[in-house]
Amino acid sequence: RDGYEFQVSRPQVIEKEINGQKMEPYELVFIDVPEASAGIVIQKLGSRQGQLLNMRTENGTTSLEFRVPTAGLFGFRSEFLTDTRGLGIINTLFDGYRLQAGKKKEREHGSLVAHESGTTRLFGLLIAQGRGVLFVGPGELVYKGQVVGKNSRAQDLRVNVCKEKKLSNVRSKGEGVSEHFDTPRVMGLEDALEYIGDDELVEVTPKNIRIRKVILDENEEKKRKKGILK
Repeated sequence: RDGYEFQVSRPQVIEKEINGQKMEPYELVFIDVPEASAGIVIQKLGSRQGQLLNMRTENGTTSLEFRVPTAGLFGFRSEFLTDTRGLGIINTLFDGYRLQAGKKKEREHGSLVAHESGTTRLFGLLIAQGRGVLFVGPGELVYKGQVVGKNSRAQDLRVNVCKEKKLSNVRSKGEGVSEHFDTPRVMGLEDALEYIGDDELVEVTPKNIRIRKVILDENEEKKRKKGILK
């Protein structure tokens, strides 16, 4: 409202130590999905340390009840909406503290990160969209280290979304054939918080919500991961 901005890191659960044992919060998860989507939902929550407590199907709708570590639900809602094509309903209820479930699930995707600062160009975006799902469209200002999309692979990838097509006097084969640019995914605050990893931040301003790397420079980020920088 007053022109300020702030940056938010990935949500963390509050753990407790009870009788010398590390405990973490759990939640009961109640889900209603079309019967055809039940399998993928059970698979996804199972990989997030979820325990299936109850299941019943009636009139083509499957009702599921799980007990899941709170940390295991981070990033699940957006996947749930995609997997159920927006037809699923999910509600949660705090279930208390229990023993830690073990190793947490790593996210299966990386990020597409802007290689340089500038204004996005359609040519550069068309190249980048072949790598995953973009969060920005043509004519938007981006800066080096900003996350501009979701990589379909597990690692991060630097992309030049500001790249312009080189003009020449020679017409190439296929020139003039328009390529389809997919509508970029609009990331709201909740979507962004579910998306980010430990090395990313959500940048919130009065006009924009962006995702960025904690370390904007690629070389510095590599040195930090190797332990050269602290």
